[in-house]
Amino acid sequence: MAYLGPHFHPNKMKHGAPGDQIRHAGDLGNIVANADGVAEATIVDNQIPLIGPNSVVGRALVVHELEDDLGKGGKELSLSTGNAGGRLACGVVGLTPE
Repeated sequence: MAYLGPHFHPNKMKHGAPGDQIRHAGDLGNIVANADGVAEATIVDNQIPLIGPNSVVGRALVVHELEDDLGKGGKELSLSTGNAGGRLACGVVGLTPE
């Protein structure tokens, strides 16, 4: 089993919602699965570049088991992980050839 590190946050911010000024670069919000357990999402974000020193290419994208409280839940883990529970699934961000 591969080791996945903590949330991507090169600017050392607290956990937050995608629209927050202060948040981890990797805080991408919540997705919702349908009754069959299928979730589809398109995420556009200006804090997750595909090139440069903070590129997300080669980094993991993780789906957690619980709803992320977006840093606003007042729980012990709210400002670090969004209190989103364990990791359900993951993949690695890559580029496809044109």
